[in-house]
Amino acid sequence: MIMKKLSLLSIMLLLCCQTAILAQTESIFNGKDLTGWTIYGTEKWYVEDGLLVCESGPDQEYGYLGTEKKYKDFELSLEFKQGADGNSGVFFRSSIEGTKISGWQAEVAPPGHSTGGIYESYGRGWIIKPDPELDKHLKFGKWNTMRVRVVGGRVETWLNGNLMITLEDEKIAQANGIIALQIHSGGGIKVLWRNLKVTEFH
Repeated sequence: MIMKKLSLLSIMLLLCCQTAILAQTESIFNGKDLTGWTIYGTEKWYVEDGLLVCESGPDQEYGYLGTEKKYKDFELSLEFKQGADGNSGVFFRSSIEGTKISGWQAEVAPPGHSTGGIYESYGRGWIIKPDPELDKHLKFGKWNTMRVRVVGGRVETWLNGNLMITLEDEKIAQANGIIALQIHSGGGIKVLWRNLKVTEFH
């Protein structure tokens, strides 16, 4: 009986170790430069005082900063602080040609504009918006924490620890691609980012 308990304990420990190996967290922004990222468009992306900054450029068009690596199943955590307009977003399982992006965006927007919702660019548009009541969790002009979890066709987003949406989508389930930060067109936008970390699930 003791041997059986020990064997069961050994199996449980082994499974825990395997889970730890298969779900490793990595920082995808080093706080110094844009190593591991690619700029798309003419808008401004730079590092200042250890923060990642996106800011409207003279063309005032859409701009993106995308990871060089693709991520399929993962959880992304990051912090953002909006200045001025603050219209941005976090894309996942996406691809970019020029400044045309195909994929899905977890919205980062001013109050009343569905932060945490999921938008499909050059496709179906808004797929899901959070309950408007949840917008109270956005701290405009202050640091916010966002988590985006994508596993198979299931997508969940959290804002400052509050679940914003849960989505099951077959099209998302079939996709793979990069993570990308967006700066919206129109000018006058500035957003700061820090502590960008990804946990991959294999």
